[in-house]
Amino acid sequence: MDVQTPEFASNVCFILINPKHDGNVGAIARIMLNFGFTDLRVVGRDNLWSEETRKRAKNAQSVLDKSAVFDSFDQAISDCSIVVGTSGKREDGKKTSMRHFLTPEELPKRLLETNGKVAIVFGPEGKGLLNSQLRECDLLITIPSWEGYPILNLSHAVGIICYSWFSNSIEQLPKGAEDRLLDPDLRKVLRLEISRLAQSIPTKSHKRRGIEEALTRVIMRGLPKDDEVHRILDVISKSADVFENNS
Repeated sequence: MDVQTPEFASNVCFILINPKHDGNVGAIARIMLNFGFTDLRVVGRDNLWSEETRKRAKNAQSVLDKSAVFDSFDQAISDCSIVVGTSGKREDGKKTSMRHFLTPEELPKRLLETNGKVAIVFGPEGKGLLNSQLRECDLLITIPSWEGYPILNLSHAVGIICYSWFSNSIEQLPKGAEDRLLDPDLRKVLRLEISRLAQSIPTKSHKRRGIEEALTRVIMRGLPKDDEVHRILDVISKSADVFENNS
């Protein structure tokens, strides 16, 4: 769709240091644009993107076309106010002097009032950022993952952080996900009709309350929207009418 990218996304850049695989660079361009980010910076490579990179980027060619290349890490972050390093290598015990991490969900909340560019930095596949590079970062984040195999694919890691930043920054829910709370009057009607159905079902009296509670909780657990409740009500009301007429 021809819509503006989110305002908050213009304050974030993603920096790849010496990425090895063309496919990852293309996949990163695509996932960035999925969440409205467009500032891609690459250290240690040119931007003569291969056919594989272009194919993996799909409709995010503009991100590749606008990408900037740098000879050094320092050059890539020269206009940034906050530099955030990423790592899946977590340390235990007395070795935690340097690797104190935030999670992806915390990051946009902590930087909400930041004026200036935020850089999120990723090291090369297989090795990640070196300790010397992590020391140049102001904050560190790690993606919670199973300790048995904690290191993610580079493009997957970028995707998770893009999603976390986006979902914790937007005020409006995606179409189809909004209006989850029922209209109060409709809620009352639903509960009354569920009660009427439970009372009209041919069963033992001591079971009616349990049936009513189970139906109410199962339906409400799905957080149905108003239009969905109207459809459910139609079924419940007609069923109650049938039981009452045949009693």
